[in-house]
Amino acid sequence: MTATEGRAGEVPPGGRTGAPGTGTPVSRDDLGDGVVTVPNALSVLRLLGVPLFLWLLLGPHADGWAIVVLAVAGVTDWADGKLARALGQASRLGALLDPAADRLYIIATLVAFVLRDVVPLWVVAVLVGRELVLGLTLLALRRAGWPPLQVHYLGKAATFLLLYAFPLLLLADGESPVAVVARPFANALTVWGGVLYLLAGVLYVVQAVGLLRGARFAGGTS
Repeated sequence: MTATEGRAGEVPPGGRTGAPGTGTPVSRDDLGDGVVTVPNALSVLRLLGVPLFLWLLLGPHADGWAIVVLAVAGVTDWADGKLARALGQASRLGALLDPAADRLYIIATLVAFVLRDVVPLWVVAVLVGRELVLGLTLLALRRAGWPPLQVHYLGKAATFLLLYAFPLLLLADGESPVAVVARPFANALTVWGGVLYLLAGVLYVVQAVGLLRGARFAGGTS
C-alpha cells in the first residue's frame, strides 16, 4: 500500500473526535452517513439564519431581531454537538455543516459590522484572511489525499466567544446607558475570541503542514 492509499483510513494526529456514545477516538471518515438527523437540521437552520441576519442588519436596521437571530445561532451551535453525541447521530455531513455555518456567521457578521461602522476594517481583514489561509490549506490537504481536519476545541471556543461578542457589539453601538455597560464586555469578548480564532488557525496550519511533510517523507521512502 502506498502512502496516498493509506491516508483515507488513517486518523490525523489531533484530528479526532469521540465516537457516539463511546470514548473511542475516530476520524471524520469513520462517522455515520446520516443526512436527516436532528443535529443536521439544527445546522441547516443556523445556515438559513445567515441571510436573515444580514437583511435585518443592513435593511431595516432591526438590531434587536438581529441579536435574537445570533442568540438562536449560538444556542443551536451548542445543541447540535450535544445532541449528536447523546443521540448517536454524529455524521460526516454534520462534521462539514457545523464549521461551515460557524464560519459563514462570523464572516457575514464582520462584513455587516464594517458596513455599519461597528468594527474597524482591519479587524475584518485579519479574520477573513485567516479563513482564506485555511481554505488554501484545505485544498492542499485534499490534493494530498487527506480528509479535512477535525474541528479543534480551541476553534470551537473562539467561535463561541465571537458569537456572544457580536450581539454585545450591536448593543454597544451607541451612547445609551445599555451601550455604555455592554461596551467593555463586547470589547473583551471580541479581543479574546479574535485572538483564539487566529491561534486556532495557526494550529490547523501547523497540523496540516506536519501531515503533508510526513506524507512526502513516507512517499519518498516507500
